[in-house]
Amino acid sequence: MFSEKRNMWQTLILIAFGFGFCHGNSCSIDDSERIDCYPETVPFVQENCEKRGCCYKPYEGENADNIPWCYYPSDYPSYQLSQLKQTSQGFSGKLMQMSSTHQRIENEINELDLGLYLETPTRLRIKISDPHNSRYEVPIETPAVKNATMDPTLYSVFFQSSQFGITLKRQSSGNVIFNSSAGPLIFADQFLQLSTFLPSKNIYGLGERHEQALVSTNWKRIVFWNRDQGPDSNANLYGSHPFYMCIEEDGNAHGVFLLNSNAMEAELQPAPALTWRTIGGILDFYVFLGPTPEAVIEQYTMVVGRPVMPPYWSLGFHLCRWGYETSNHTWDIVSKMRAAKIPQDVQWNDIDYMTSKRDFTYDKANFDTLPQMVNDLHNNGQHYVMIIDPGVSNQEATGTYPPYDDGLAMSIFIQDSTGTKPIEGRVWPGKTVFPDFTHPHSGAYWQKQLQSYHDQVPFDGVWIDMNEPSNFADGSTAGCHGNSTLDNPPYVPDVTGAKLSARTLCVDSKQYAGVHYNLHSLYGMLEMKATSEALVNIRGQRSFVISRSTFPSAGKYGGHWNGDILSTWEDLQQSIVSVINFNLFGIPLIGADICGFTKNTNEELCIRWMQLGAFYPFMRNHNDILMRPQAPIDFSTDAQNYMRDVLSMRYMLLPHLYTLFYAASVNGTTVARGLFSEFPTDKTALIVDQQFMWGQGLLISPVLQKGANSVHAYFPNGLWYECMDFGTTIDSSGSWFDVNAPINQTVVHFRGGFVVPGQYPAVNTQKSRMNPLILFVAPDRSGNAAGSLYWDDGISLDSAKESNFLLATFRYSQNTLTSEVAATFKESVKLGTVFLFNVKTKPRDVTLNGVSLQFRMIENNALDIELSVDVNKPFVIKVLP
Repeated sequence: MFSEKRNMWQTLILIAFGFGFCHGNSCSIDDSERIDCYPETVPFVQENCEKRGCCYKPYEGENADNIPWCYYPSDYPSYQLSQLKQTSQGFSGKLMQMSSTHQRIENEINELDLGLYLETPTRLRIKISDPHNSRYEVPIETPAVKNATMDPTLYSVFFQSSQFGITLKRQSSGNVIFNSSAGPLIFADQFLQLSTFLPSKNIYGLGERHEQALVSTNWKRIVFWNRDQGPDSNANLYGSHPFYMCIEEDGNAHGVFLLNSNAMEAELQPAPALTWRTIGGILDFYVFLGPTPEAVIEQYTMVVGRPVMPPYWSLGFHLCRWGYETSNHTWDIVSKMRAAKIPQDVQWNDIDYMTSKRDFTYDKANFDTLPQMVNDLHNNGQHYVMIIDPGVSNQEATGTYPPYDDGLAMSIFIQDSTGTKPIEGRVWPGKTVFPDFTHPHSGAYWQKQLQSYHDQVPFDGVWIDMNEPSNFADGSTAGCHGNSTLDNPPYVPDVTGAKLSARTLCVDSKQYAGVHYNLHSLYGMLEMKATSEALVNIRGQRSFVISRSTFPSAGKYGGHWNGDILSTWEDLQQSIVSVINFNLFGIPLIGADICGFTKNTNEELCIRWMQLGAFYPFMRNHNDILMRPQAPIDFSTDAQNYMRDVLSMRYMLLPHLYTLFYAASVNGTTVARGLFSEFPTDKTALIVDQQFMWGQGLLISPVLQKGANSVHAYFPNGLWYECMDFGTTIDSSGSWFDVNAPINQTVVHFRGGFVVPGQYPAVNTQKSRMNPLILFVAPDRSGNAAGSLYWDDGISLDSAKESNFLLATFRYSQNTLTSEVAATFKESVKLGTVFLFNVKTKPRDVTLNGVSLQFRMIENNALDIELSVDVNKPFVIKVLP
């Protein structure tokens, strides 16, 4: 085994020092391959460009405003690799900066350490750091690997010594999936840059973004710096996820993750190539080999953490509004929803429940009946969630407001640049201070406040907002000093607001783990962690946390909604991309404000949004205080009927959704996914982002245009069975179809080859969980299908550890449906109906374990089989022709 590793190492050394890739002192570079040497927007003149030793060549054709006029020559002096050697974890080397007579980036570092870690057969890590000075590294937990994998057979690694570069090649296809020779490595104290060629233009991820799923490589700059910013295609938004997945031309997939939380840019260009540019920390890349899209996400979430398993009730319908004037008003909405028999599991409150918008309080005048309302929800099998913002008011008299008093006593708040007092901002309650969630006592502080409030109002989950963190006073109420290299770094990425402190804290403010300059984009994720852990301790059940601000690892603690979207058809469509992207980011509990948050919705838009939102993994209707009410009961009787119908469809399919979340929590797979994830060799599927799937077996094709009564939908190769119009079949070779979709109909199809579990719906999950299960059996062209079911009590923390869950696999072949049970649940789990599609003729008999069953043929060649069997026990159903 050691001999094999030694031979591999010798090959790498031979390649590393056998040749270089120097092209000479030349500016003759293809326009599509120009790497920007002067990303600053001002001042830009030829003189500044040439001082850096770069090429200056104006471009006057198409994209003249995007193509760099100032770009690196092919022989720009970068770093030279030396002392490459094998280690127990892979390889290490030294990078020495090459001399130059030109003006360099400020405070470049002359000597660097290179580490190449061969962590698993499908994952490697490239780490470039300063050997002489400790630099900030992102404090999230990642796998500790002591020894290199013994099986690095999926890829080859090539080192370039002069003009340092690393190339990774997929052995099975020869595809180069990472090639850092696209541009020079730059490593300065506050400017780090690395450019790589891409094997294709099929790039996904890189968020949070408000645009199409397929990332443009037409000179697209994406900025990462968490900001309180309504979704906009030209802005940095609430979350930062420097991770992309690339689907290569042959359908293989890989992923790249830069573990860095400083303000950052990713710039894509038509070569295709990508330039990473960050202003702090180190360069710490993970590369995931796939080779399938889902395998890439499994490998990524192995690094950042598997998604949390949500409580079952949280998959029901949530209702909220900023503008419930009283607890009685809120309660009245709940009562009307019950009277209309519209399914609802969770009622929320926005900040209007608080006393003067202060955290951990409720208005004893206007919301005096809030505790009673919450008890009523619980008595009816429903749940309650309220909003909490991180900004803690500091305006109350000493001894009157424990969240502030306790924070001061525990030194828990973020300090200003002097480190002598909490930095003061301004949010909803007025002047505020901000808990430092990197402080080792922040968890205890946060839990104490939540526990105190829970003792008064027994909430079930927490919605955390404004946690980028948001600050209405840029920097602080006293401004920022502005005289440090943190407040005014040599280079500022193209952030909205033009400065790092815009709508947040001064970046030289001090936290326990360092300066806000480094830690800013982690704030929301760390608040999620503290909130989730507090909820577990307070309630003794699975936590439910929804956060606006996110960062890699956030999926371990909760979910996300995509913020203050507009009540427009455009944002209805755009929300699908958010669902797809956050599943790639390992945060599958994702949704959008159904019917839109800002602007007034209308009945048609809200119906269509409910029909789409019923298939968000996290489903909530929420809107702004100044907008018209938009709960289902605020619309006409017909509209209520249509909304009730699609909610019933969601509740019917919740066992399937829950099973997908189980798979995500165990394996890291996506719950909702783009068609590109399932059909990576289908060139059309690569660009479709107005449809999406639940797992492998369910295709959702929503109406997204005003006045439309049909959907122009793409169906990849295979059989597809209509969900509402049972069994209507589309046999596609990979084609577009016009599907009828009147205002009362949602277009959803079962995919041939899959068994999808369901359950008879009810008005909430407590009631629906008592109903019999359903199996939808959708055979492929060969007459085969398979699927699975995960089931537990829906709330326990340790169902798997306590072996108290049902895990069953179903297979249909040769007219026989069989089940295999890997684990059993303590309670009976009844299966009441099997719907079998594509049955051409009525069978003469259907048997369960040899005993005849009742059955009937229904429309579109579907067979309805009635039975009563405990899924904890294996069974065999035969359909006898």
